[in-house]
Amino acid sequence: MNILAAAEAGGGINMMFIFVMYAVVIGGGYFLIVRPRKKEQRRMQGMMAELATGDTVLTTSGFYGVVIDVTEEDVVVEFGSNKNCRIPMRKEAIAQVEKPE
Repeated sequence: MNILAAAEAGGGINMMFIFVMYAVVIGGGYFLIVRPRKKEQRRMQGMMAELATGDTVLTTSGFYGVVIDVTEEDVVVEFGSNKNCRIPMRKEAIAQVEKPE
């Protein structure tokens, strides 16, 4: 009978330990995965909100260009010194923005 009573008393402690460990794992996952991703999304949204004509951009495919026109969802980027190479693209395709000096 003493063994059963000890097992029942220890079962509550084990369940509490498991609950605390789940909370630690979920909290750690939030701070290691979710929070940095949200911070990066806020940074990108701010960068896209400040995007203006004349800014130099780096696209996700590695091309540098100058913004010619900005609309709500799209931008027109001019690549190289050829003035006829203007390509419309989504704002999501921009990785970095440099303001002109």
